[in-house]
Amino acid sequence: MSRIGKKPIPIPENVNIKIFDNKILVKGNLGSLSQEISKKLEFSLKKDLLIITRIQEDKESKSLHGLYRVLINNMIIGVTKGFIKELELVGIGYRASYKENILELNLGFSHNIMMQIPEEIYVEIKSEKSKNPILVLKSYDKQLLGIVSAKIRSFRIPDPYKGKGIRYLGEEIRKKAGKSA
Repeated sequence: MSRIGKKPIPIPENVNIKIFDNKILVKGNLGSLSQEISKKLEFSLKKDLLIITRIQEDKESKSLHGLYRVLINNMIIGVTKGFIKELELVGIGYRASYKENILELNLGFSHNIMMQIPEEIYVEIKSEKSKNPILVLKSYDKQLLGIVSAKIRSFRIPDPYKGKGIRYLGEEIRKKAGKSA
């Protein structure tokens, strides 16, 4: 039995949830999200709780039980509070600028990298003198935010020898020793 799946999901006052035949729609202050749901699970709304139960007891249903509980909980948290990812650009001359849904990154290549950012994501760049620039990404969609931040990080993955690259704020990079003479 899935311990996570058994927990009911509390629904705040300002969140509306609609369940169709195989789709769930969550609306809140920050936006609205929808998710396809499996027919092996049953969803029931009781006052301010959403309860997910399994119809069958096979292995796939058990794994989907906890998964959909976490996905729907993240949707509810997203439309009420939102999510934040912070990326730090570590390296000499690494810069970022954002204008009209286009993120321009200068990461030491011969050319600047231009990336189209979805409208659901709010971008803020913090750059202080003698500190690394920090790229702040905010969104109500946790999955989309994770995909976009991973894509930005993939442009210059942190180097284990010098530590240069794009890393999540607070991420520890284990440095390797270089060649010894």
